Amino acid sequence: MAQSPEDFLASNGKRSGVMTTASGLQYEVLEAGNGPKPTPADIVRVEYTGKLVSGQVFDSTDKKGPAMLPVGGGIIPGWTEGLQLMPQGAKYRFWIPPALAYGATGAGNGVIPPNAITVFDVKLLEFIPASAMGGMGMNGGHGGM
Repeated sequence: MAQSPEDFLASNGKRSGVMTTASGLQYEVLEAGNGPKPTPADIVRVEYTGKLVSGQVFDSTDKKGPAMLPVGGGIIPGWTEGLQLMPQGAKYRFWIPPALAYGATGAGNGVIPPNAITVFDVKLLEFIPASAMGGMGMNGGHGGM
């Protein structure tokens, strides 16, 4: 664990299939989806597992069921960016640098240490377009909230 976040990301970014965005977010497509991608105004329904580079799981929807999250607010910047890369039905693995995650403070009372890279496997089950969230949305039979 002596490897710095920068060294880990530099090495990880050279692996086959790993893409790095301009911000430093790294991702790998585990399952290709099809269809539209969410925007910052949308709400997504996702399944995910969040781990440290060591493999220690710190959060997962396995026991609590899928999560509904706003793409453009209330989540870490790495998620906001990464979700917008994903077509509906896709499963991606994200390696999120500290600056796009929990930074120098960490999170969860030490569960996520300061300056930690977080690794998330995220499956985008569906998303609700902003246009469908007004009272009379065009989304018809897609259940309510």
